[in-house]
Amino acid sequence: MSRHLRRFSLSLALTLGAGGCSFGVDSLWPTLTGEDPRTPPRARTEIPPSPGERVGQPFASPPVARPVAPAQSGVVTLPSSSGTVMATPSFPAAPPQPSAGGFTSTSGTVVGAKVGQTREEVGRLNASVAQRNAALQQLRADSVQTAQRFHSLVAGINARLQVGTTPGNPIMVSQWDQAQGELDRIGNEVSRMNLLASQVAADASVAAYLLESTRAAYSVAGAFEEDHRQLALLEDEVNRTVVGVDRLLSELSEDVSRQSSYLGNERSNMIALSVAIKNGELYGASLANRSFSAIPGARIGSNLAAAPAAPAADRRPLVVIRFDRARPDYEQALYTAVSRALERQPTVAFDLVAVAPARGSAAELAQNSTASRRNAETVMRSLTDMGLPPDRVALSATTSTSVQVNEVQIFVR
Repeated sequence: MSRHLRRFSLSLALTLGAGGCSFGVDSLWPTLTGEDPRTPPRARTEIPPSPGERVGQPFASPPVARPVAPAQSGVVTLPSSSGTVMATPSFPAAPPQPSAGGFTSTSGTVVGAKVGQTREEVGRLNASVAQRNAALQQLRADSVQTAQRFHSLVAGINARLQVGTTPGNPIMVSQWDQAQGELDRIGNEVSRMNLLASQVAADASVAAYLLESTRAAYSVAGAFEEDHRQLALLEDEVNRTVVGVDRLLSELSEDVSRQSSYLGNERSNMIALSVAIKNGELYGASLANRSFSAIPGARIGSNLAAAPAAPAADRRPLVVIRFDRARPDYEQALYTAVSRALERQPTVAFDLVAVAPARGSAAELAQNSTASRRNAETVMRSLTDMGLPPDRVALSATTSTSVQVNEVQIFVR
């Protein structure tokens, strides 16, 4: 019993000694810094617990990712939680997802490569079409400015002719030359439009080829679904390009046709205007502008028939020009009569008959006939200068006992 009591007393003493260690260290033991132990202790600084101590769990840093070796022979290696390496079968990589803009890089397939190549070609074609359209707009602007200058010059000439002027006025001759230069410039612009139209036609051929090539790519094997989706987007883009090229080609065709018709009419008007300047009288627009179709079977130019039958007695001539002096003034009356006939019937044709007096000796008769033919050719040349096509006039010659001087008679056929 006493032995158990001694063990208990020893344990109690050890416990009390451990509990008083803090007091003994702080109050009774001498300081090693040389300070007086009896001085009051300085205030202690409390350090707050760390996050790990607050939650009662030790704080651990995030794990560091270990590099994974590339897959070999069809497997992909992944690190496991136990540190060992596991192998799983690998699968083909998925095709790239398209961006918000539509097309992306190729997927590595034949169809994907075709999509990328066609996309580049469509981009170049669109740039070419935009360049052609800008050239067309510039040509239109140039044509408008040239036409304004041309009509300004023509209006000045007509204004002088309207109030009356001298034949062959040098000022109007100079203005006519300038107007002819502007008209030639319009002709050059029409030629440039024709060249541009041929270039756009070549672009149309390229666009048609790209569309067929894109549609044919659907039947190529070994493509991803994403490849076909991009093919659909590309086909829509090519279709828009084809529509734009076709519209541009149609506009060019209409412009060329309209400008060519305008150029032909104004050239005829310039010929008639030159005759008006030469005579100092205002005639009007070219007679060719009232002509719509050629008359089949009409004799052309100076092909004078050898003494055809005389006109019937009941056939009244439209115009009679008597050459009783060297240069009779007949252009204004001739233009007015022919112009009114064309207004009533645009497809009308004319018979121009050279009539010589049937009197005198054989030599005089031959001389009168030759002079009458020459007069008819002069009238024919005047009609041509006024814009009437030569195939709308048939020339013939005859003699008559009812005329006293050489005449040129014009009949409506």
